[in-house]
Amino acid sequence: MERMQGEGEGEVDHLERPSPLTDKERVMIQDSWAKVYENCDDNGVAILVRLFVNFPSSKQYFNDFKHIEEPEELEKSAQLRKHAHRVMNALNTLVESLDNPEKVASVLKVVGRAHALRHKVDPVYFKILSGVILEVLGEAFSDIVTPEVAAAWTKLLATVYYSITAIYKELGWPKLSTSTG
Repeated sequence: MERMQGEGEGEVDHLERPSPLTDKERVMIQDSWAKVYENCDDNGVAILVRLFVNFPSSKQYFNDFKHIEEPEELEKSAQLRKHAHRVMNALNTLVESLDNPEKVASVLKVVGRAHALRHKVDPVYFKILSGVILEVLGEAFSDIVTPEVAAAWTKLLATVYYSITAIYKELGWPKLSTSTG
């Protein structure tokens, strides 16, 4: 599954900003998210466990559970659950604020700065996580996440990735690494 090798090089320099969400896309995202967020913690854990199982290198940033191999053990980790809760709450704030570009920008700035400066997370992981979110939501909520809804989510997550990489760039983040393995 770790196909990302080498893909990220210099990518930040010519990423194109996705077109803004339409009103219809915003509503589709908010309606589908309401169902996902009803079970916020379990869905967040499912997303992170999938991320860590399919992309084990992403665990390197988490001292508390980076050595846990078994998905069942990961699911039980209190630290993983706590981080899943934070991820889901940040996503919730974004989704709730889709009609408020300043709020969206401020949330992404906080997340981007923390991950670049404090956690030193390679921004390619935001792209990887976006794919995992789409995959998990598409499977767990196949009745809600129609191809049209998935396309709206894809656009939102591409916008998030675009914004986060712009923040990293502003902060003088070194070239994206060539390795995620």
